[in-house]
Amino acid sequence: MKFTPVNMALLSLAESIFTFYIFPHVFAAGTLSSFFFIFSLFNLVIFLMYQIIVYPFFVSPLRHLPQAKGFLPIIGHARMLFQRPNGEPHLKMMKGAPNNGIILTRGFFHSDRLILTTPAALADVLVHKSYDFEKPPWVRAFLKRFLGEGLLVAEGVKHQQHRKRIMPAFHFRHIKELYPVFWSKSIEFCNAVKMSLDQDASKVLEIGHFSTQVTLDIIGLAGLGRDIGSLRNSSDELIKNYEEILEPTREKALFFILHLIIPPWLISILPWKLNERVRETTGNLKRICKEFVAEKKLKMKNEIPERQESRDILSIMIRSNDFSDENLVDQLLTFLAAGHETTSSALTWASYLLSTHPDVQARLRLEIHESLPDPKVLSNPGFDVAGLLERMPYLNGVCNEVLRLFPTIPVSSRISIRDTTVAGHFVPKGTTLLVVPWAINRNPALWGADSEDFVPERWIDKDKGQATMNGGADSNFAFLTFLHGPRSCIGERFARAELRALLAAFVGSFEMQMADPEEKIVVGGSLTSKPIGGMKLKLTPVVWAT
Repeated sequence: MKFTPVNMALLSLAESIFTFYIFPHVFAAGTLSSFFFIFSLFNLVIFLMYQIIVYPFFVSPLRHLPQAKGFLPIIGHARMLFQRPNGEPHLKMMKGAPNNGIILTRGFFHSDRLILTTPAALADVLVHKSYDFEKPPWVRAFLKRFLGEGLLVAEGVKHQQHRKRIMPAFHFRHIKELYPVFWSKSIEFCNAVKMSLDQDASKVLEIGHFSTQVTLDIIGLAGLGRDIGSLRNSSDELIKNYEEILEPTREKALFFILHLIIPPWLISILPWKLNERVRETTGNLKRICKEFVAEKKLKMKNEIPERQESRDILSIMIRSNDFSDENLVDQLLTFLAAGHETTSSALTWASYLLSTHPDVQARLRLEIHESLPDPKVLSNPGFDVAGLLERMPYLNGVCNEVLRLFPTIPVSSRISIRDTTVAGHFVPKGTTLLVVPWAINRNPALWGADSEDFVPERWIDKDKGQATMNGGADSNFAFLTFLHGPRSCIGERFARAELRALLAAFVGSFEMQMADPEEKIVVGGSLTSKPIGGMKLKLTPVVWAT
């Protein structure tokens, strides 16, 4: 409850009424216990009336902001939580509500929620005043169940310290050194796909499973300094647990939504089979990560200190001596999950967009075959894999356009931890703000009339024939897939480099089309964008033209 002068006056009025008018009658009836019950009930009614009607519509300093249409009493725009794709309702609001950076919408019990729509508003929240905002407690509690107290959940000084210690692992020079790893795993990925095609007469595969395998293998090498080998072992325990957690289902969507309105401890004691599955899968993942940490520490202990040059994330964290074993496990859970899911999702959606845009696929394959030598030759020492891939304009245009149209995290939220301002508007402490990459990345006000079309050319400078990083938009804040500022994705360069390698190898090796051209792909997922039911492709191997 917001203790404003109006609020206190209302409570004083209620107490006066009870004291002078109701109190004598209650005592006359000799029912003291009834009095306290009625008094408490009346206070509750006053509280609810103030919270639901008086404050949001007559007192809130945000009430004059442009509002989204279609308001539903009490539950507000809570229906957005159930609509798919997540972020699409916000896009409709941006298109339909004229605004100067902020749209006011109402959540449960008319709570204020602000949708940020312009680069100026986004810059305030993500960069200029980033430490005035944090992830909402209910979101952190939900993430903590799966990731522990990792970088994604940490806030404030702890987040700054952890990010500073881990950042060297994502330095651009280190990413360039990892390109041969990305490429060799991309070729292994293509070989695994070919083997599966040889065993399946229909030549139809669910590509999401393979993309999860290869990205887990890559983050295993970069994060742990070890090859998990899931591409060689399709029944890998790590893969099974992550796929079970991240598989988009209505039940999991409901599970996430309930965490927004019901205390996590209450959900955890419900007789719900999903609770037990979550406990089991997260327990398995923590056990596996504990084994990884113990194995790594033992290996480093037996190494000569002067030769400890490994630059994987886990080695860097261990050498810093800033993390307990328990926190090392939490950080590892975070990087294994976030590190593979971003690129796995992007590769899956890339295969969908290229399958439904055969002209783009053909042009990309032509550039790949003209720019890259035979994949086996490219794997030899001496080839500048990073330079070759980064200089391919159409490949980079396709990657950027995939990341724009299908951001891994479609909606993110922040809550103000102190009174502040956003785009010149006063925002009181405790206000929820929505940062919506799905909507911003597709907003025609920022991207033009073709904002929702797949147009890789928008990322290419026509005069220079080189890839650009703005896609023709006037601001960097028009592209939010990796966010911006101190809370931006620490692994952005890693994910972009990984996607370049995987997509170049995959498109160069296979012609793809949808297994069912009439299938309507539904975007699902609770936190990440995943195709419900997977992504089934019909693949035809092609000869690498050199």
